[in-house]
Amino acid sequence: MNNADIFPHIDHTLLKPTATEEQIKRLCEEALTYGTASVCIPQSYVKFARENFPTLNICTVIGFPLGYTTAAAKCFEARDAIANGANEIDMVVNLGQVKDGKFSEVTREIRDVKTACGDKILKVIIETCELTVNEKIELCKCVTDGGADYIKTSTGFGSAGANIEDIRLFKKHIGDNVKIKAAGGIRTRSQLEEFLSEGCDRIGTSSAVALLIDDK
Repeated sequence: MNNADIFPHIDHTLLKPTATEEQIKRLCEEALTYGTASVCIPQSYVKFARENFPTLNICTVIGFPLGYTTAAAKCFEARDAIANGANEIDMVVNLGQVKDGKFSEVTREIRDVKTACGDKILKVIIETCELTVNEKIELCKCVTDGGADYIKTSTGFGSAGANIEDIRLFKKHIGDNVKIKAAGGIRTRSQLEEFLSEGCDRIGTSSAVALLIDDK
């Protein structure tokens, strides 16, 4: 698998709370240089990125990283981010509702946020490291029934990130219209290739340029 096969699947990511404007600018420049799928950046930088990089595909996160803001708050965040220039939204599910078994409420929240997104892409982060297998299966159904475009493994802020077993589980239980994004702890070229080979359409990582270009 060569770099040209990998970069178009990368959400080039910088979500550290200390991220600076100069770091975001460099991330955006790298994304355009190497042809990544998007940049994934904090909401507060979306307008800056759109004004300075008008052709760039911009992703941001909502309800991040804990997921326990209300559905109304997440919808507001999504609409605000899109108004500022975001093309894609990555939202965190309410893990408390998951643990309470309130999957109909989880589905409703996903559907509400997708409505707020309109024709923009919605990816739903389920934070796999916090879940049982049965909860992951139920969330595959929630993401599908809620009309989201992607199921995403992790925030990158949890106790663990993506693993191949979860990707295989997703493939068995998501609907035909749902794609898969792996994120969190993907730090080697072999991992990038493995996740793509298993069927991930997107990979969220801050390491792609370092792995694919700088390590040559």
